Amino acid sequence: MTTLRNPEELVTRALVRQVRVPGLERPAALITLDNGLDHRKPNTLGPAGLAELDAAITEALAGEPAFVVVTGKPYVFCVGADLTGMPALTTREQALEVGRLGHRVFARLRDSPAPTFAFVNGAAMGGGLELALHCHYRTLSGGANPLALPEVSLGLVPGWGGTQLLPNLIGIPAAAQVIIQNPLTQNKMLKPAQAAEMGIADLLLEPADFLERSLEWAAAVVRGEVSVTRPQIDREMWEGVLFFARHQLDQRLHGAVPAAYRALDLLAMANEASFADGTAAEDEALADLMMSAELRSGLYAFDLVQRRAKRPVGAPPAEQARPVTKVGIVGAGLMASQLALLFARQLQVPVVLTDLDQGRVDAGLGYVHSEIEKLVNKGRLDTGTAAKLLALVSGSVDKKVFADADFVIEAVFEDLKVKKQVWAEVEAIVSPEAVLATNTSSLSVTEMAADLAHPQRVVGFHFFNPVAVLPLLEIVRGEQTDDATLATAFAVGKQLRKSCVLVSDAPAFVVNRLLTRFLGEIFAAVDAGTPLEVADAALDPLGLPMRPLALLQLVGPAVAHHVGGTLHAAFPDRFARSGNLRRIAESGLRVMIDDEINPELAAMLDVGSDPLDAEQVRQRALEALAQETRLMLDEGVVAEPQDIDLCLILGAGWPFHLGGITPYLDRSGTAERVTGRRFLPPGVASLPE
Repeated sequence: MTTLRNPEELVTRALVRQVRVPGLERPAALITLDNGLDHRKPNTLGPAGLAELDAAITEALAGEPAFVVVTGKPYVFCVGADLTGMPALTTREQALEVGRLGHRVFARLRDSPAPTFAFVNGAAMGGGLELALHCHYRTLSGGANPLALPEVSLGLVPGWGGTQLLPNLIGIPAAAQVIIQNPLTQNKMLKPAQAAEMGIADLLLEPADFLERSLEWAAAVVRGEVSVTRPQIDREMWEGVLFFARHQLDQRLHGAVPAAYRALDLLAMANEASFADGTAAEDEALADLMMSAELRSGLYAFDLVQRRAKRPVGAPPAEQARPVTKVGIVGAGLMASQLALLFARQLQVPVVLTDLDQGRVDAGLGYVHSEIEKLVNKGRLDTGTAAKLLALVSGSVDKKVFADADFVIEAVFEDLKVKKQVWAEVEAIVSPEAVLATNTSSLSVTEMAADLAHPQRVVGFHFFNPVAVLPLLEIVRGEQTDDATLATAFAVGKQLRKSCVLVSDAPAFVVNRLLTRFLGEIFAAVDAGTPLEVADAALDPLGLPMRPLALLQLVGPAVAHHVGGTLHAAFPDRFARSGNLRRIAESGLRVMIDDEINPELAAMLDVGSDPLDAEQVRQRALEALAQETRLMLDEGVVAEPQDIDLCLILGAGWPFHLGGITPYLDRSGTAERVTGRRFLPPGVASLPE
């Protein structure tokens, strides 16, 4: 059938059995996709898996069944193409064959003389969802999670029929959302109810008896007792929707993600082109994109998030972790309140906030209560769970409430003296084994612990704002932090569903150090006389999640200036103090107003007469990132370049098509020009040489 081979492919078998269904003379043919492992290793389709499915369809149809069903092993339908074989594709012809093979096999379900049904019993992503779309009818389990066409986030397009079938099933606005918008919005997934409401499935059923009810419904459809009607597709809006989508992409990505634009072109074809022409165009798009540097970076980033993030390098054995039965939080501001809700929801243990006066404590508790109420109103929490969470979170002005806490985290003002005073007070109250965690964004954990009787139990525990959204947690080992403390920190981070990266105790750690160096180059250009608009737009070709000044507003000019000061004290030759950043921080003015630069900012700037153009600003910013990344690796701030990339992806939202940053610095030649060598070997996040 194919010359494609992938020795690493975990082959998904397609098992056929005959099922008798009441009311039908002939049995149904049930094809079950199963790779022989549990749900933690989901079904995927590589060349061998597609051959299995092809043979199963042949066997099923040979029995002249009443209908044919495709479903999956428990909790998993199919999560798409087997990505492990993609790095081995070295020619465009091989890539072209991947697309054609999937199309040929899936088309047998669409063109089948017998009715075909997809019983989507679990996770269905990418090619798995496209497989379901080729079937004539679809039922969906209420427990099927996640559901998505995430290919654009990796640097691909849904290339096995998705761009042609989905818009003609649910309409172009919803299809553009699923295929383009969701993958570029932190790879947002659909929930079963959303997918059913869109029309991706014909029937949504409870998980408990999903197969039985699906078979009954399918039999009723075949007998003509149930008629499946689908809404008429509005074709008049097709061109307008895609025009608007392209405008949005231009504003956001500036051409940096080729896959998104190819997906738009394919969606445009789906309006009037034949299915054969549309799928042939998918084949060509897949072949082009599979040979792109962006895809190789995307696959590298995907592997970091799916594998490396789940097995943190340098973490002590989990057995050394101490149990945590109560959490204390010093502070009751916004960050502390976000942490209180997170700890209560994920650890299900008592959490107590403290602050200097009752008003601040009440404000912190009020935030927690209001957020819980919002979750109930959105249907994300039931009233019983909400009541339990409300009971778990309390507050006090007396730190003695920490006496029986196993884990205390501070989220107070970013000042070393203040934090040292806090820990001196807390240490006098808690047990000698209690872990003391600091959420500092830039200060030394070692210095913070220096005057304590038990400095070995102090650890950095740096979250990123907004806490509920960004998954990164930088865990910082001070000079005296012991393994038990570190193991406990990693265990708690895992319970919080955060991706933890071990970082040494260096100024501003990873993300803030790189972002501050990056912003420093932008403001150096502004200080030299470059217009704000030019400096702000200079990095647009990278397709970053936001421009520098929008990032500055998110972080807060005062915070950015403070972190810059910490880094200037440590590395004055590379982190200069910008007078203009100081002016903006002291002014209290908003940096952005309605997504535009505040016009009042320009009036307060003190600039030189040696402006740079956008290309010069971009080059200097990239060279600064390359230099700082190399220095951080030489200093041992993290173990490998992969950890820096993981931090930028999960803590700053930097996109998969950059691979974080080191793959882009390698492929642009910046790494070798600045540091004399690549960060990653050829073939890692890049095409083989």
